[in-house]
Amino acid sequence: MSDKKYSKDAETARNYYNSKDADNFYFHVWGGEDLHLGIYISKDDDIFTASRRTVREMANLANIDEKTKIIDLGGGFAGSARYLASSFGCHVTVLNISETENERGRKMNREQGLEGLIDVVDGNFESIPFGGNTFDIVWSQDAILHSSKRDKVIGEAVRVLKPGGDLIFTDPMQTGDCDGKELKPVYKRLNLSSLGSPEFYDKACRDKGLEKVRYIDLHDHLVKHYSMVLEKTREKEKELKRDVSEEYLSNMKKGLKYWVEGGEKGNLTWGIFHFSKP
Repeated sequence: MSDKKYSKDAETARNYYNSKDADNFYFHVWGGEDLHLGIYISKDDDIFTASRRTVREMANLANIDEKTKIIDLGGGFAGSARYLASSFGCHVTVLNISETENERGRKMNREQGLEGLIDVVDGNFESIPFGGNTFDIVWSQDAILHSSKRDKVIGEAVRVLKPGGDLIFTDPMQTGDCDGKELKPVYKRLNLSSLGSPEFYDKACRDKGLEKVRYIDLHDHLVKHYSMVLEKTREKEKELKRDVSEEYLSNMKKGLKYWVEGGEKGNLTWGIFHFSKP
C-alpha cells in the first residue's frame, strides 16, 4: 500500500475503494471493466453496455489517434483506458488513488495485451504527479465528486493539459436549485458537505482559462443507472454475499435509493463536459 500523504477526502476515498467489499461489489455488479454511469438507449441495455456507451460518446468528442496522450483521473479498473488504447492505439495514463483497483487494472491490462499502451499510477488528482502541458486530453468519469477541493482538481487538470487540448469529464452533481437538506444522506455517504454542479464546473473551468465546447445533459440516465445498479444488487445479493459483507450490501442499497430519489426529485443530475485549452 502507498505511503503517500493525502487530504482527508482523498484518504477517505482511498480507504473505501481499497476495501474488499467495495472492490468485489464494483467488479461484480458494474460488469468488470467500468465504474461509472451509463447511457441507456434500449430497455435491454445492461450496466456494462450502458457504461461502455458513455466511454464511446466521450471519445467521439475529441480527435484521438495513436499519437494522443491521455490521462484518466480516477480511472478505477482502467476500463476506459483499455477501450481508448485498443480502439485508437493511443497512450493512456491512469491516475487512481486505490492501490487495490490499480492492481486489478494492471492485471487486466496484461491479460488484454495492453500494458505497453497504459500506465497505471498510484496517486491523487488533487496533486497530479506530472509536469505542465503534458497531455492532449485530460479525461475523468464520476470521480471528482470525491474531492471537496474540486476547484483545485480542475486547476491541476488545466495545468497538465497541453494548449489546444481537451478536458472531457463527467460527474454526478447537485442541481443549481437543489434542496440541500434532502441531499444530506448523499453527502453523508460521501463524507462531504456538498457536490459540484453544472454551474460550478462552468465557472471553475472558465476561471482557469478554458473555453467551453459543450455540455451534454444526461440527467435521466443518472436515475436509470442507479435504478439498474440497485436492481442488479438485489438480484445478485445471495451470490454477492460470498465476497461482500451483508452490512456493506445493506448500506449500498440504501445509498442507491438516495441517488435515485435525488435524481427523481430534480436535486441530482449528470452530464458530459467538454472544454478546450486555448
